[in-house]
Amino acid sequence: MEGANGNSTAPRAVPPLLADVEVSNLPGFDVTPTPSPRHQDAATPTTPSARPQPSPKKASRPGGLPMDRVTRRSEVVLPPLESPFQAPGYRTMQPVSISLPASPTGFGAPVIPAGLGGGAGGDPDGLRRQAMANAAARGEPQPSPPAAQDKQGGSVRFAHQPDKVVFRSQPIPGGQPARPGSARAGRAGSRVMSRDKRYDSFKTFSGKLERQLTHLARAPEVHEDEEDGEDDAIATSRSTSMPKVDRFFAALEGPELDQLKSSEELVLPSDKKWPFLLRFPVSAFGMCLGVSSQAILWKTIATSAPTTFLHVGTKVNLVLWCISVALMCAITAVYALKVAFFFEAVRREYYHPIRVNFFFAPWIACLFLAIGVPPSVATELPRWLWYALMAPVLVLELKIYGQWMSGGQRRLSKVANPSNHLSVVGNFVGALLGASMGLREGPVFFFSVGLAHYSVLFVTLYQRLPTNETLPKELHPVFFLFVAAPSVASMAWARITGEFGYGSRVAYFIAMFLYASLAVRINFFRGFRFSLAWWAYTFPMTGAAIASIRYSTEVDNTFTKALCVVLSAVAVLTVTALFATTLVHAFVLRNLFPNDISIAITERKMKPIMELHESQGEDGSTKSNDIEAGGAQ
Repeated sequence: MEGANGNSTAPRAVPPLLADVEVSNLPGFDVTPTPSPRHQDAATPTTPSARPQPSPKKASRPGGLPMDRVTRRSEVVLPPLESPFQAPGYRTMQPVSISLPASPTGFGAPVIPAGLGGGAGGDPDGLRRQAMANAAARGEPQPSPPAAQDKQGGSVRFAHQPDKVVFRSQPIPGGQPARPGSARAGRAGSRVMSRDKRYDSFKTFSGKLERQLTHLARAPEVHEDEEDGEDDAIATSRSTSMPKVDRFFAALEGPELDQLKSSEELVLPSDKKWPFLLRFPVSAFGMCLGVSSQAILWKTIATSAPTTFLHVGTKVNLVLWCISVALMCAITAVYALKVAFFFEAVRREYYHPIRVNFFFAPWIACLFLAIGVPPSVATELPRWLWYALMAPVLVLELKIYGQWMSGGQRRLSKVANPSNHLSVVGNFVGALLGASMGLREGPVFFFSVGLAHYSVLFVTLYQRLPTNETLPKELHPVFFLFVAAPSVASMAWARITGEFGYGSRVAYFIAMFLYASLAVRINFFRGFRFSLAWWAYTFPMTGAAIASIRYSTEVDNTFTKALCVVLSAVAVLTVTALFATTLVHAFVLRNLFPNDISIAITERKMKPIMELHESQGEDGSTKSNDIEAGGAQ
């Protein structure tokens, strides 16, 4: 072809060695799509071409793409997110497939037969074909030419240009694909989010039960070495994670030791809400004490002579007793689940110097239910029931009272708290139930033990050490436990002796004085938030009302009757208000059980980072000084 300047220029054609290569019959080699019939007709030359044509039996070699339409090497083609070879929830990183450049057949340039050209003054069609040939040689896009251009018996054949060619290589994951909806697919999806293992140290099974269930479901198992290492780590954490008694006093504050000091940290996350079982304390049995004591109160009102003018029947006692039984069963079931699944948390509660006293509460509540049983349910109770209920009380007393006497870290002068009255009240309640059943020696034994330890506890709590901190306002209701022990003791001794004599009256008068001394301090009971400690009002106040009714049977006058009515009304209103408030906080506000930080303290105090660096720096300077001194010697 001759240009405008008269010089002949040859078109840039594909080398014959690459142009004649046939790759369509090679397996595994990427080829471009077969041209459509329309393009085939357009590409059929009318005159013999200078380029050798392929055999008609073979697939025609498609034309090449312009260089601007060939996929660049930098383009990354990601595989589809959903693949038939992937299990649901499979989130691991997929291999990346990179597009490769087109095969040599893609470099298609317009083939112009020899002899076709134009001079300087040639026709416009020749110049246009020359311009298109030059643009194709430079890789620039060109407009779609007509199917065939006849000029002087010649024609121009344009190679076919497919829309787009993308080469993808999708690797197939090994193994058998999981069936949708299968247990294995569900477990694979659950492993996307790593399980929070910070609560494992408080669990009973520490993940062993989960691994056994996984093994039974034929899920992919973890290597035994990893399991052994995890088990060893958990066992080591269990054996060393129990704080000592001094650690509870150093990390916590308040008379109940349930407030974390500002310089301490927790082993559980403090910015998240813990599982419900971890937040359910043993002190919740205080609600059972309050409601079951109300059943005894209404039974006493219905069957006592000083209160017959109120015309109260036994149906109220039956309803309250049934509610008490239901509440007791519910709380017992929840705490039994805590023992089953978070035994380490229960173990920490038991070693807590204050919380251990609340382990008497469930047994005292059962004693209350036995005392307040309605006549329509049972008139007499078997004696073995008393022995069954008092056996765990005796075991706990041997543990607690022995620590009080030993003079160790749990001595009474160090752990004395109003909640210690719970360990003493059980003796008097057991003596009251045993005497009502006709027992003699057992009730006297427990009454004697309770009287001795109550005297020591009463003096210790009155004579508080100067280092003891003042009770915060939200825990002042616990002081009403002072009233519980002498009130129940007066009724127990009256049942043992058969009359409300001088011994019973001494205990009753002590209880009334303590009650009055707390009632006149109105400022103690204002401006504090609701908590489970409020239930400490109910049990002692109900006990004082029952003791007043019993005293009124011996001293019958207007004052004693008015005292019975007033104390009973105050106790009933208090229990009703607390019960309604507890339901609102538990089911509406859902803040009745906050994180129980008293069981999540660390084994030892964690030094701040600055102090740690300073201590390391001091140790390093000391060591360097020692080395210099040694070298000088």
